[in-house]
Amino acid sequence: MHPVRIDSLDDPRLDDFARLTDVALRRVSEPEGGLYIAESNTVIERAVRAGHTPRSILVQEKWLDSVLPLVAEHDGPVFVGPDALLEELTGFRMHRGAIAAVQRPELPTVAEVVRDAKLVVVLEDIVDHTNVGAVFRSVAGLGADAVLVSPRCADPLYRRSVRVSMGTVLQIPWTRIGEWPAAGEDLREQGFHLAAMALTDESVDLAEFTRDVPGKVALVMGTEGQGLTPAAIASADTTVRIPMAHGVDSLNIAAASAVGLWAVTQAQRLAS
Repeated sequence: MHPVRIDSLDDPRLDDFARLTDVALRRVSEPEGGLYIAESNTVIERAVRAGHTPRSILVQEKWLDSVLPLVAEHDGPVFVGPDALLEELTGFRMHRGAIAAVQRPELPTVAEVVRDAKLVVVLEDIVDHTNVGAVFRSVAGLGADAVLVSPRCADPLYRRSVRVSMGTVLQIPWTRIGEWPAAGEDLREQGFHLAAMALTDESVDLAEFTRDVPGKVALVMGTEGQGLTPAAIASADTTVRIPMAHGVDSLNIAAASAVGLWAVTQAQRLAS
């Protein structure tokens, strides 16, 4: 990639970086345009390592020398400009050095994603991009294998999700799954035991569930407000709860995913 110094916003190739703070616009325009935004040198490097192709980069002058080696094998412009102009374009003050517009890879099938997996997370209708990114970071850090997201779940490749995940959404296999109950049957055909994390009269304690943990588990987690839908709960083989104290009924999705993943991964390791 080659540096292109800019002093105006007239170049149409800059449109990929316009109004990055407009969530309603970007959540539609990025998938339709076949791109996602990778922010910071670390995330750009992880995108390249994952085999994704940057089509252009926006960078502050002081970070140029550190960015160019990361994308040396790719064609396309590296736009360099004054901070005020970059802020006008993006809608915020850049402080992470560089932003890349990256070609969005084609999503694999569910069967491809879970083929060799022992533990996957299914996210149903999580609308907060920060929470999606936090779950991916837990999946990566705690050693789970993949993430499946429902049709209405927030985009894991939205820049806030990517940033919060520390780029792990570019490392962890993921794809979109269909609607219930077909989604559950698809996973069951792949040998997974569906464990829905929900508060119901039939819920079993997480410790009890992991005492005799299945060899392949899909942890199903629901939206921030209402939790899992009745259809998701009905599709599960077991409903699991994390015991709470002091009158607290539940943890947020980021914390719950970490607790559930740690418990299941430890149990599976001991059982193997």
